[in-house]
Amino acid sequence: MKIAIIGQQDFGKSVLEAFLARGDEVAAVFCAPEKEGARPDVLRVAAQEKGLTVYQFKSLRAPEAVQAMKEANADIGIMAFVLQFAPQEFVNIPKCGTIQYHPSLLPKFRGPSSINWPIIKGETETGLTIFRPTDGLDEGAVILQKKTPISADDTLGTVYFDRLFPMGAQAMVEAADLVVAGKHKEVIQDESLASYEGWCRAAEAKIDWAKPVDHVYNLIRGCNPAPGAWTTFGGKKLQIFDARKVLFRRFADVQGKIGEVTGISTQSFFVTAQGGMIEVLKAKFEDGKKLSGGEAAQGGGLAAGAILGG
Repeated sequence: MKIAIIGQQDFGKSVLEAFLARGDEVAAVFCAPEKEGARPDVLRVAAQEKGLTVYQFKSLRAPEAVQAMKEANADIGIMAFVLQFAPQEFVNIPKCGTIQYHPSLLPKFRGPSSINWPIIKGETETGLTIFRPTDGLDEGAVILQKKTPISADDTLGTVYFDRLFPMGAQAMVEAADLVVAGKHKEVIQDESLASYEGWCRAAEAKIDWAKPVDHVYNLIRGCNPAPGAWTTFGGKKLQIFDARKVLFRRFADVQGKIGEVTGISTQSFFVTAQGGMIEVLKAKFEDGKKLSGGEAAQGGGLAAGAILGG
């Protein structure tokens, strides 16, 4: 088939390579312009190295973007990690329209941080959706979905890089085949089941040690590796990455106050939350490197009895 790819970064590059590996023709690649001083977009670089036609329009609403898509004469448009708004005038140009990837089971977890939030909220399952882009945010008809469990110790990194990333590239190929062959079904999303979550950034990643330990642990997992759940000590931000949860089974097991560091070893340190403790295995002070919990504690002056987040 003849495709036009709209995307960016590593996922866009992976999708491009998946189609090229099958011998499909890539008529055009649309990438967002890089911000000044940013690293080169790996999708753009890969496409140019392969001699493909690459466009970088500030807006896909621009008449020149619409004209470029028309000139591509593609069978189908493939949206792979797109942060630019793509209007209907643009996405409807290919003969079979356009399909888009979203890393959640729509209509749940619409929005830009849809991998973080299912983990943070303690969900036991997530997945990906290939759908028709509309002018609404992640609201178009569903063409294909794939599910994956979220284990009790999964992180943002394991869910995305181990599963949703590779599954997503192959799902885009599978969905494109169905659409071009006219063998797909389009299922309207049930708005009664819809949920939207905004960005998961630093403000959302702040740890409240007074929350139940399950909530704290899920926040750490859902922000690992980015944006990194954080607390403070001595006026400095302390990010927590790899961690384990320890539950208090009896009242006699309770150690320390809320937010108190109750123990430090060479590899980790323990912090008390409501109903249990977090064993911090990897952490980073704002002016340091990511280290084992024990090394970070030693380098940052943490000692048993210290209170975090105060």
